[in-house]
Amino acid sequence: MNESPPSATERSPRAPWEDVPRRIAEAYLCSGPALDLGALLWDGGCRADAPIRVPLSVLNRHGLVAGAPGSGRTTTLQLIAEQLSEAGVPVFLSDVEGDVSGIAAPGAGGERVARRAAEVGQEWSPGGFPAVFYALGGIGPGVPLRATVTDFGPLLLARALGLDRTEERSLELIFHYADAEGLELIELRDLRAVVAFLVSDEGKTELKAVGGLSAATAGVVLRTLTAFEREGAGAFFGEPEFDTAELLCTAPDGRGVVSVLRPPAGQDRPRLFSTFLMWLLADLFHELPEVGDVDRPKLVFFFAAARPLFDDASAGFLESITRTVRLLRSRGVGIYFVTRAAGDVPAEVLGQLGNRVQHALSALTPDEATALKATVRTFPETAYDLEGLLTGLGTGEAVVTVVSERGAPTPVAAVRLRAPRSRMGPIEPAELERAVTGSVLFERYAQAVDRDAAYEKLAAVEAAKETGAAGAAAASAGPGTGAGGGERRARRDREPRFEPETLVDQVVGGGIRTTLARSVATRRGGEISRSLCGTARRRGR
Repeated sequence: MNESPPSATERSPRAPWEDVPRRIAEAYLCSGPALDLGALLWDGGCRADAPIRVPLSVLNRHGLVAGAPGSGRTTTLQLIAEQLSEAGVPVFLSDVEGDVSGIAAPGAGGERVARRAAEVGQEWSPGGFPAVFYALGGIGPGVPLRATVTDFGPLLLARALGLDRTEERSLELIFHYADAEGLELIELRDLRAVVAFLVSDEGKTELKAVGGLSAATAGVVLRTLTAFEREGAGAFFGEPEFDTAELLCTAPDGRGVVSVLRPPAGQDRPRLFSTFLMWLLADLFHELPEVGDVDRPKLVFFFAAARPLFDDASAGFLESITRTVRLLRSRGVGIYFVTRAAGDVPAEVLGQLGNRVQHALSALTPDEATALKATVRTFPETAYDLEGLLTGLGTGEAVVTVVSERGAPTPVAAVRLRAPRSRMGPIEPAELERAVTGSVLFERYAQAVDRDAAYEKLAAVEAAKETGAAGAAAASAGPGTGAGGGERRARRDREPRFEPETLVDQVVGGGIRTTLARSVATRRGGEISRSLCGTARRRGR
C-alpha cells in the first residue's frame, strides 16, 4: 500500500489514452493513505499504470463484496484485510467456510502470483498478519466467544428462536419481568427457568401481574427455548462475557489485529451464527463513541455468507440491522457484506453501502439471469456493458465503484485485483491450535464461569419448599450448603418446581426494593438499548 501515490502528471510517459478510461483512472487517484485493489481493465487489456485505489478515510462508508462461488470473493476479502492490517486498522472476519485462516501465514508465491503481480504493477512479497481465532462458546478451535442472555437481548434472541412478532413482544415482557425481579439471565437455562415459573400453577399470579403476556404464548416461548437448547445453543450463552473492545487491538508492531471467527456450529445453525454476529455489531454501537469523519476506520467488519442473515428476517429485525449499520458509520466502524449478489442484501441496507466490489456472476438459469439484471441496475451509469462484463470476468477480476475522497461515487471500473501476500487457503490444524493457545485472550476467556443467577435462585425457592425447616437449618450451617457448590450443580439434573406468591422475598430476603432503586437507571438504559438495537449492556466498564 502506497501512502502517497503519484499524480497523473508525475507518472511515467505513456501513450495517449482514450478519454473514458483516462477519466476512470483519474477518479481513483488518492492524495492520502489508500488500499490498492489492482489495475484498470479496459478493452481487453490490463493497465498497470492505472491503479484502482480506495481511500482509507471512506472505508467506514460500508460496502459489499459479491460474486459467484469461485470468482475470487474470498481472495478479495483477504487482500483488503491484509492492507487494512498494515495500515493499523483492526479487522473482524466471519469465516464460514474456513478459507481465510491462511491470513496468519506467509503466502507461497509461484509463477501465477508473479504473473499477476507483473500485470497489475505489484511488488509482491510473502507475509503473514497478526490474527486471533475465535469460536462461539468454545466449540471448535478458538478463543471462546460468549454473551449472556441479558446482553444478547430479546430482539436478537427472538430472531435466533424464529419467533413471530407476538412471541417476540412476549419475550420482551419476560426480560422486563426478570429485570424487575432481580433474576439475572446469564445462560439459556436461566431464561427457561423464569418462563417455566411463569407458566406454572404457582406462577400464574406473577404472570397476570406482568400484563400483556398470555400463558399460551409464554408456553410457546418455553417450548422453543427448550428445543433451541437441545440443539446445543446453550454453549454460546454464559460467562466470561466477551468484551468487544478486544476486537479493536493492534499488534506491538502497529499492525491491526485480524480477528477470525469460524465455529463449526455456524454451518449447522446459520441463523444463530448470523444473529450472534449482529449482537457483536450492536454491542460495538453501544460501546464506541461518535467520532464523525476519520482518516481511517477504527474497525472493519466483514460478514461472510451474508444471505442467511436476511433470509426470512422480520420487519423489526431488518429495521434493527438498518439502524445499526447506519449509526455505526459515525462510530468509525465499516461493515462489509460478502455474498453472491446485491439482491441478497435488503434494499434498505444496500442503499447504505458506498463501496462495491462485484465479481463474476453466471446467468445459466432464469433466476440467475434475473439476479444479473438486478445487480446491473444497482450500479451507476457506465460506459461498460455490465451484463456482458459480469458474465465474462475471470477469477480475481471484479467491477468496482467506491466513495472518493471528496465523498462522491467513483465511475464504475473493471479491475484485475492484486494477489494477497498471505497464504490463500486454510492453515494446518496444528498451526491453528498453536495460534489459539498462544493468544493472550485464551487464558482470559477459555474457562467458563459458573455463578448463581435466575436458575439457581428459583431452584433455591424449590429447595426451600421441599426441605422446609431442614433446608433452613442447612442454609445457616455455613459455606458448602444452600445454593452454591456441589448441591447447586446436582440440582441442575432436575427441573425446578417453583414457590408461589412471594417469590422475590424468598429469593432475596425482602431486599428487592433496595435492589430496584439501586438498579433502576441501569434497567432503563438497558430497555432503551434493546429498543434501539435489540441488545443491552449488563456489565459496566
